[in-house]
Amino acid sequence: MAKQFTNIAFTEGVKQAQTDYGSREIYQKFEQQGVSEERLTTREAEFIGARDSFYMGTVNSNNYPYIQFRGGPTGFLKVLDETTLGFVDFVGNLQYLSVGNLRENDRIFLFLMDYAHRRRLKIWGRARVIDNNPELLEELSDPNYQAENARVFLIKIEAFDWNCPQHIPIRYSEAEVAKMIEPLQARIRELEEGNS
Repeated sequence: MAKQFTNIAFTEGVKQAQTDYGSREIYQKFEQQGVSEERLTTREAEFIGARDSFYMGTVNSNNYPYIQFRGGPTGFLKVLDETTLGFVDFVGNLQYLSVGNLRENDRIFLFLMDYAHRRRLKIWGRARVIDNNPELLEELSDPNYQAENARVFLIKIEAFDWNCPQHIPIRYSEAEVAKMIEPLQARIRELEEGNS
């Protein structure tokens, strides 16, 4: 069975580019290897649950892509089942570019990065924007996160792919740095107390 993401991503134009640049033979074999990636496993669920941000792509009716950064508390993008993701859309700049694009074309792309461990996950799917559903909004929201909740995005996964770590710069979040330096700060406090 062909990898599902290659069915979506390897268009005729992409295949021609692979041929032109000498990688088509490799990717033709790659298309037929392994299982189709359309159902999340524990590996993907844990990775998604540990993210505090992602990049989201939609396409407008003029066929122009739009990429938006989405951030929130760790785990705000939730795995609802092995083929469905959901998240609360927070009130932002009120342009509604992603929401409007999805009204005309429900295709969506998520790009999740873990800079500290140089890992990235690509997800293709179809999205629905759900307004006026207080129960779902409450289910997916984090009461400890200070943001105004507006609506819910539900994403039906069509394919995903783990990307290679090549060229990913190593970066750490403030929380990751704090965790890394806590033992050093504890040792400094211990030494300072010993000198007083």
